[in-house]
Amino acid sequence: MKQVVVGLDIGGTNTAIGIVDKAGNVLYEKKPQLPTPQKKENPDARLDVSEKLVGDFIKLITSEIRVAIENVRKDIPDIEVMGIGIGAPFANYYDGTIGITANLPFVTVVPLTGLIQAKLPEFSIIKVTNDANAAALGEMIYGGAIGMNNFVMITLGTGLGSGIIVNGDLVYGHDGLAGELGHVTVVPDGRPCGCGSLGHLETYCSATGIRRTVFELLAKYNNNESPLANIAFNDLTSKMVFEAAVQNDPIALEVFEYTGEILGRSLADTVHYLSPEAIFLFGGPVAAGELLFAPTKKSMDHYLLPFYKNKIKLLPSKLKTGTAAIVGASALVWKELDKRR
Repeated sequence: MKQVVVGLDIGGTNTAIGIVDKAGNVLYEKKPQLPTPQKKENPDARLDVSEKLVGDFIKLITSEIRVAIENVRKDIPDIEVMGIGIGAPFANYYDGTIGITANLPFVTVVPLTGLIQAKLPEFSIIKVTNDANAAALGEMIYGGAIGMNNFVMITLGTGLGSGIIVNGDLVYGHDGLAGELGHVTVVPDGRPCGCGSLGHLETYCSATGIRRTVFELLAKYNNNESPLANIAFNDLTSKMVFEAAVQNDPIALEVFEYTGEILGRSLADTVHYLSPEAIFLFGGPVAAGELLFAPTKKSMDHYLLPFYKNKIKLLPSKLKTGTAAIVGASALVWKELDKRR
């Protein structure tokens, strides 16, 4: 009997579903991904609309989970599905809920695992945590953190998330919501954040933050010659910024220097709190390589206490970008099974 786990990643735009074995191999992935309910679908924050969106979404994902399992059984009839692991924004591992977030249209706390369990009662293990925590578990079990007991995972996407591993365990805090590094204040009264506050790290160092920096610098220098000047905000990607930097575009180069300086300063604070062996970066901007890592490392070392300097590794994630979210989510179940043995 081959043991497998359902991995589910609820992103801000799409939701990924896959079946993963214990070696981290993705045996099935739903393509195209499912749409995640959007804020614009409930512009007036109505409770009745929120409840309908939740109900429709649960019905959709549970139906697709059954489809995924049956697709794998066509090729491997003797699979044993051990549970469902879920990565989701503002998810609480302790009570299985998704809290009210800036990027989803739900106006109340969603009892996610309970709603899924009601539709799929055959699964005794259904666990959820935020996507950065899931990525940290995935890195520890399948990626570059194998053998490490103390490290931090930073995810750079639409927002900025963090997963903290201390003594081999994820840090959840007393309420299940620890690790919101993206919402530390780095510029007092700075850029507006989706959470409603100002100057948070993710407004500067996420993929979205990088886009905002591009447009700020274009305006600051009144630059119409940069290849980035003719790209609309919603069309701009970190890959485009990287490609412009490779061509020695001064705007793109300054974007990475600025991003790295702020990120490195925050990572130095993180080292002072936790003394990790390594910090891993994951997400689209990480593909820029040394353009991002060099200024980040320089800034981090500058702000570190002397006895930390040159001791903390700053590394790119070794998770496969395309399936990392699914694999990371599945790791929740494998971790739970290890606890029960």
